[in-house]
Parts: sequence; C-alpha cells; structure tokens
Amino acid sequence: MTYNYSERMAKMNGAATREILKLLTRPEIISFAGGFPATQCLPQKEVQQIAFELLSEGRATEALQYGTTEGFKSLREQLIEYVKTAGIENQTLENTLVISGGQQGIDLMSKVFLDKGDCVLVENPTYLTALQIFDSYQAKIVGVDADHNGLIIDDLEKKIKKYNPKFLYCVSTFSNPTGKTYSVENRKKIAEITAKYNVMVLEDDPYSKLRFEGTPVPSIKSFDKAGNVVYLTSFSKVLSPGLRVGVAIGNPEVIRKMTIGKQGVDVTTSNLSQLIVAEYLKRGYIFKNIEKSLPIYRERKNAMIAALNKYMPEEYKYVNAEGGLFIWGEFDAPINTVELAPEAIKHDVAYIQGQVFYADGSGLNTMRLNFSNATVDRIDAGIHRLGDMFKTEIAKLKK
Repeated sequence: MTYNYSERMAKMNGAATREILKLLTRPEIISFAGGFPATQCLPQKEVQQIAFELLSEGRATEALQYGTTEGFKSLREQLIEYVKTAGIENQTLENTLVISGGQQGIDLMSKVFLDKGDCVLVENPTYLTALQIFDSYQAKIVGVDADHNGLIIDDLEKKIKKYNPKFLYCVSTFSNPTGKTYSVENRKKIAEITAKYNVMVLEDDPYSKLRFEGTPVPSIKSFDKAGNVVYLTSFSKVLSPGLRVGVAIGNPEVIRKMTIGKQGVDVTTSNLSQLIVAEYLKRGYIFKNIEKSLPIYRERKNAMIAALNKYMPEEYKYVNAEGGLFIWGEFDAPINTVELAPEAIKHDVAYIQGQVFYADGSGLNTMRLNFSNATVDRIDAGIHRLGDMFKTEIAKLKK
C-alpha cells in the first residue's frame, strides 16, 4: 500500500526527545534527555482534593461537559492576575485564551499567521518542538544570533529586513535549550524593533517561575506598546504537565483568530483540568508549590554543575543558568554529539544532541542536559559515565 501523505508531513520526523524517552522503560537508563518535572514537585494531594470536591459538590456536570473555546471565565480571571507576575498589566478577558499546553499556543500562532514559505525568526538554537511545528506549516525558519544578553539586535534587524518574517519566536527566560535569560534592555529593544517593522513576537515562558538565583525580569510582553507580542505560559513545569493547561495573552484581534483556530482542533481545553487549575490558583497553592519545588531543583542543578566540573573534559563549556530545567554545553573540539548519543545509551545514560535545536542543522558539538528528573546520586553517576566517554573520544582525536 502506498500512502499519499500531505506535503506538509514530508519533512516531519519523530522528535529526538520522543525517541529517547522510549528507552526510559529501562530503569537502568539515567536520563538527562527529557524535561519532566520532579515527581516530588507534582502536587498530588492538593489536585486530588480539588478534583474530589469538583466532582462531588454539584460541579460534576460543569467539569465533564463541553465548555467555551476561550476557556472558563473563572480561570481566565485568575490567569489575568497570574500574568501580572511577569509584568503584564491591564489585561481583559478578550486578551486571554486558555490553551491545551504551551505547544498548542505555538501551533495556533502558526495556524493564524503562516502560509507556505513564510518566514519565522527564532533564536539559534531554540525549542525543538517549535521548529517541528513551524516545519509542519511549511515555513522558512531563520535563526537569529544570540549572546549572554539575549538576541543580537543588529542581527535581528538585518534578518527582519532581509526575510520580512511573519513573527519572531523566542523563549526569553531560561531558554530551552540554552538556559539563557534575555536582559531587560534586550527585551525592550526586541519590543521596539519588532513594532517598528510590524513583526509579531511569540514569547514562550514555561520556566520563569523556576528561578534559583538572581532577580526576576519582566516579560517582553510587558514592554509591548504596539500590540504585536503574544505571551504564552503554561502550568506544565510548575503544577502538572498532565493537566495540559496554559494561556495565551495578546491583542484581542489576534486572540480571536487563535480562538477560531482552536475551535477546529479540540473545541475546548479539558473542563476538568481548567477547573482544577482555577481552584488551585484561587487557593494560592501555585506559589507555595513553587517555593517547595525550588530547593529540589536547585540541589539537582548544583549537583550536575559539580559533576560536570569533576568529570567532564576541559574542552567542555557550559551555561550555568539561574533557573529553568536545563544545562547547555558545547565542546571546543570536533565532538559529534549526534554520533555519540547511541554510544551513551550503551553506557546507560541519555542526553539530547544539540543539533536538533538549530534551525540550520548546526550545533554538532553541543548537547542539552536535564537535571530535574534524576536524583543527586544518579546525576553524579550519569555525568561520570558521560565524562569518561567524552574523554575517551577526545583522546582518540589527539592521537
């Protein structure tokens, strides 16, 4: 049988993370590949109690029935308050759309703005699933250079002029994969220059609440004077990825278009999940859970940094992020992390090869390590194995 798949699926393959996560049924594998929250940080007791109350106190029909595509009013009101912590003020229900996780927000933005061949600018490197989504809409993806302060503004302006992009996608705080955070000045300039050239911005913010040190910075959206920034955040990393609840905040006209797009996908985000998140926010649990989670993540991140310093070859350089879930590193040597990933699996340890995060397919000498879902002991053991493997490869290169 020959299957006549659509043109948009021609370049689509399984995500690198998905393929590696299949291996995690083997308990001996130490995984630094995914982005799972720590099991200890999932508020099982609180969610169980809220769900029990919702289903036993006269709200079962509301929770189990269809709802509006925009989302429950009670949740949207809570979300308007929640995004104030990112410096986003004066929002209304018309600015606010409940989405089924942050990835749906990326997909809806693409559905609303992208035609075949349209350009999307991204930080190089960037979130690999965003790249897959843009590919599925047959977009031209162009990377923008970045440094420790964020996007290099001269390069951003040059590529806006050259490619006339529909929008810029960025993870501005504890970027996935690099862990970098854009400076306040960089955020202001991004808002200004994209408004000048009438370019939309999709600001993806799953990680900013997971800050271990340093000072919180306001979102790019907080500097939006032209209505060209759409802000996404979700509760996957700070509450539960299984609930699949997030929010898009933007100009009412854009949010309306995204709402229409969502109607053709899932009609509405799970009512039960929405009501659980609304009640969780109303009771003030969210920041209590974050406060409980931060020491766990901080300990694991510090354990990974210590292990990298102890075991990795001197040619390996990493970004010591102030928060988030990842450590990004690269080799000052011709190490190919794509070719070595299967070898690492033979040593019962997994990482994500950095190449998958680059729009241009570069980054063969880079890799992303996740520290959130492994114990301190397993972090030490896993990095030890990786360090020995990479030292062996570098020794071969020097012969």
